[in-house]
Amino acid sequence: MLNVILAEDSVLLREGLIGLMQRFGHTVSAAVGSAPELLAAARHGRPSLVITDVRMPPGFTDDGLRAALTLREEHPDLPVLVLSQYVVQTYAADLLSSGTGRAVGYLLKDRIGDVTDFADAIVEVAGGGTVVDPEVIRQLFARRRDPLQRLTSRERDVLALMAQGRSNAAIARALVVSEAAVSKHVGSIFTKLDLPTVDTDHRRVLAVLAYLRER
Repeated sequence: MLNVILAEDSVLLREGLIGLMQRFGHTVSAAVGSAPELLAAARHGRPSLVITDVRMPPGFTDDGLRAALTLREEHPDLPVLVLSQYVVQTYAADLLSSGTGRAVGYLLKDRIGDVTDFADAIVEVAGGGTVVDPEVIRQLFARRRDPLQRLTSRERDVLALMAQGRSNAAIARALVVSEAAVSKHVGSIFTKLDLPTVDTDHRRVLAVLAYLRER
């Protein structure tokens, strides 16, 4: 039986995971909905395993994953399983290499096809093993080759115009789209290039630098 701390901001999914843990004989000592609550619960208790989502309050970006990485830095032997809808590549690589790469996992929610397999993954990570979705591995290797490959053709068009120093308004005029659409593309570019969560202007510069390096 494991003592699990669960971090998931979706109430329905969180309650479902609690039920699943109980079904397989585990105890959920804390179920929280934000990264700060996760840090507090894990530091206060002695969990056998931490399960966390990536996108959580307060920032709704990669807060859950960064909290998991912080906990692994504080306690390298703490078993952590990330359960997410997508791959945050820089932090994923950091997490998977933390604590000598033991007792850690990264699974994609939409690719878990069997509850028993998920239950086995939980026990594997808690016991010091490593469980990683093959898609996570594929994306990590793809990132090493060319981070721009993850962008759509429209996102590459937007990034090319950003590299010319154009504002969102100017990009919208050039591509004959709305500024809101450009803002959405820019946000997607930041996410796919796995840029750190800092001020927007700085991320814009980093995105342009990534584009110029690959060019």
